[in-house]
Formats: sequence, structure tokens, C-alpha cells
Amino acid sequence: MSMSTLRRMAFAGAAAIAVLTASVPAQAQFGSGIVFDPTNYAQNVLTAARELQQINNQIQQIENQATSLINQAKNLASLPFSTLATLQAQIQRTQQLLNNAQRIAYSVQSIDQAFTTRYNGATASTSDAQMVANAQESWKTSVAAFQDTMRVQAGVVGNIDGARTSMNGLVSASQSATGALQTAQAGNQLLALQSQQIADLTALVAAQSRAQALEMARQTQIEADAQERFRRFMGN
Repeated sequence: MSMSTLRRMAFAGAAAIAVLTASVPAQAQFGSGIVFDPTNYAQNVLTAARELQQINNQIQQIENQATSLINQAKNLASLPFSTLATLQAQIQRTQQLLNNAQRIAYSVQSIDQAFTTRYNGATASTSDAQMVANAQESWKTSVAAFQDTMRVQAGVVGNIDGARTSMNGLVSASQSATGALQTAQAGNQLLALQSQQIADLTALVAAQSRAQALEMARQTQIEADAQERFRRFMGN
């Protein structure tokens, strides 16, 4: 029963009592010695109506508080969908491909050592056999670097399908989110997915740049060796 209905009933009762009060004497005596006081009866009805209205107001307040608690519980509910493990696995696969770089790793020490012993070009003290060996090693390193690049490319392409699945799941979860926390968690996971894709692109660029840099170093070595051979030929 709504508040407006209760209020109308109280007013109707009060009006009826007012009419009864006007038409019945201040005190009327019925059979068996019963005395009816309409004024007192009307006052009691109005008092009961006011108390009933107060009770309904309190019930409405309790309902509002319960609704607020339910909404707070929804806002604190965690998102029942997570792509964290999938994203971490994809990043680990890409990282493993980079760690498996052949011959010259992604290490400052390895790079410095290789350029000191192999790519610094032939000198007067470098033998012909050593120049040939350095050239062969440089060629093998360049080939291996391009192979590493293609492996990273294959890994990045392989992650695309998983990224699409994760994105579809996160978008669906965000659309059906019931509270602020679930919405925020879905947004955070979408950002994590974007970060994983950026990491894949970074790895791919790094692998391509490594292969190009090693090939340029090999070409420079070839030119330096050719100049040394020409110098020796002219000297002889």
C-alpha cells in the first residue's frame, strides 16, 4: 500500500468522523450502558493515522538505506573475468624469443666484445685467413639476426588471436559491469592488453633494428677488409 493511498484513507476516515461528530451528540448512550464519544473517537483515528504515516516513513527510509547498501555492494564487486594470466604468458613468450637471440645477444657486453674482435675492420696485422674467418662469422651473424627477427614476427602474429579474444571478453565484461569497481577493472585490463601489444611492437622493432645494425656492420667490415687488401696489393 502506497503512502498516498494511506493518506487518502486517513483523510477519508477523518472526514467521516467529522460528519459523524456533527450529527451525533457530544455523548451518545447505546444499549447495555455503552457511551460513545465521537469527538474522542475522531481524535483517536487521526492519531492512529499520523502514527501509521510515521511508520511508513520509517519503512521508506529503511528501504532507501537497503537500496544504498545494495548499490555499494555492486560497486565493490570484483570483475569475474581476468585476462592477466593470458597477457603475462604472451609477454613471456615474446621475451623468450628475444632471450634466444643467436650469436650476439641483447647485451652490452656481448655487443662490445663482438665489435672489438670481429667488426673493427682489418689492420696491417690481420692475416688473410683471419679476415676470411671474420667475414664468415659476420655473415652467419647477420643471417641469424634476420632469422631471429622472423621468429619475433611470428610470435607477435601468434599473439594477435589471443589479443582479439581477450579484447572481446573484456568489452563484453565492461558492458555487463554492475558497479564502478567492475568497470574500472575492465578498463585497467584493456590498458594492460594495450601495453602487451605495445611490448610486442617494441620487441619487433628491436629485433628488426638489431638485424639491420648487424648487416650494416658487416657491410662496413667488408669495405674495411677490401681497403686493407687493396693496400696490401699496392704495397706488394
